[in-house]
Amino acid sequence: MLLDPARVEELSSGEVLSAVAASRARERAEAAHQLVLACVWADQHPALEPGEEASLVVRGADGGGVHLPISGAGCPLVSEYAVAELGAVLGESTASAKRLVGHALELRHRLPRLWAQVLAGRVPAWRARLVAAETISRELTVQAAAWVDAQVAAVAGRVGSAAVERLVDEAATRHGLPERPVTDHGRLRVDLDDTGMEPGTLTMSATLSTADARDLDHALSHGAKELKALGSEADLDTRRAHALGHLARHQTALALFRDEHPDVGHSQPGQPDPDVRLPAARELVLTLHFDAAMSPAAGTGNEATLQVDRLGRLEKGQRLALLEHVQTWCADSHTRVSIRPVIDLNQTLASPGYAVPDRIRDHVTLRDRTCRFPWCTQPAVRCDLDHVRPFDHQAEAEGRPQPGPTSTANLIPLCRRHHRLKTHTGWRVAMPEPGRVTWTSPHGHHFQVDHRGTTAHPSTQPQTSEPPRD
Repeated sequence: MLLDPARVEELSSGEVLSAVAASRARERAEAAHQLVLACVWADQHPALEPGEEASLVVRGADGGGVHLPISGAGCPLVSEYAVAELGAVLGESTASAKRLVGHALELRHRLPRLWAQVLAGRVPAWRARLVAAETISRELTVQAAAWVDAQVAAVAGRVGSAAVERLVDEAATRHGLPERPVTDHGRLRVDLDDTGMEPGTLTMSATLSTADARDLDHALSHGAKELKALGSEADLDTRRAHALGHLARHQTALALFRDEHPDVGHSQPGQPDPDVRLPAARELVLTLHFDAAMSPAAGTGNEATLQVDRLGRLEKGQRLALLEHVQTWCADSHTRVSIRPVIDLNQTLASPGYAVPDRIRDHVTLRDRTCRFPWCTQPAVRCDLDHVRPFDHQAEAEGRPQPGPTSTANLIPLCRRHHRLKTHTGWRVAMPEPGRVTWTSPHGHHFQVDHRGTTAHPSTQPQTSEPPRD
């Protein structure tokens, strides 16, 4: 229960500190309570058939995915579909709910000493979950996990993630498991589905060999100095970021040209041919969504002008973009720009068959942006398109109206996991209007999903009997 703001203002400094301590204690107790409830939910919904158990998909750098168990060997298996309802009620994605259940089972079954400390309030749940995440991801045996539990339990309230990793490494070595791979190859990841700190930016992370990292640092510093000499007034970090983009485009253009013209490009040994132009290094295909409305023009009577919002969304609606950014990107001399036709999302498009044409797929993908299951953030471009009202393949042959037309008013994007859940479980879904979806869980909880996100409406009448099994 929240304190009365007026009462809080009257607290002395000592009383504020006491209230903060009490609040933190309640927070820890509730977090531990959620772990216990997650275990109970898992006990109530076991996976009874092969392939039904919940798993987490870890994506690799090549875009592929590997299915990993949500908890280690010796823990009970949990129904994939049951975890989705738990996540929806918690206001979290299905993947987040799987991690909660997996960590809870890992602690209860494979890290019992640490579990006891969480229940006693001596170790916060989040810190214990750090340990569980490590023992799960390394796929430790029961014996190795028990050794980690014995070592960590004594200091769990004081160690951080780095210390946990070292203990897990030692457990792996002691029990004959592969150690963490030591490689000089490095990793580079550009997250195309994640927004950056500001509109028009993306997040990139890399782990390089020491030599490569020093070379790149030197090249970026040199490029930043060149930009400053050419008149750039941006700060050093911004100039280094721009230098990385220039470096990428220059190298790409050079590689493309050499692949296409291996014997052309030099009028004399070591000298570039001034008559040869390198191809465009960047081909920018933009799908931009901007809100627009007609508004009366000042002093022009009944005339109206089109007012376009300067803040839009780029690339399937996943990232923000300013018109100023688009102008900057298109002005680069090494950029080839392609412009797709305008898609009016207020129109209703339909097709007589079951297959979804590209124009309808693009419309629904741009309108909905992500999977339409509660709290799911899987980009719509990676999802299946599902008929909310099922398509009847016999309707036309039998002379009946099609109850589930292939139309933008009857299609939503669903990731493969939630597509299966809709098809095979007791979840009910409806779309009162295009883009606005309502869900009812097997236990009667209600959710509305639209372009603004998910709104939860908990069940007001808890069921006294179990619904059909997931």
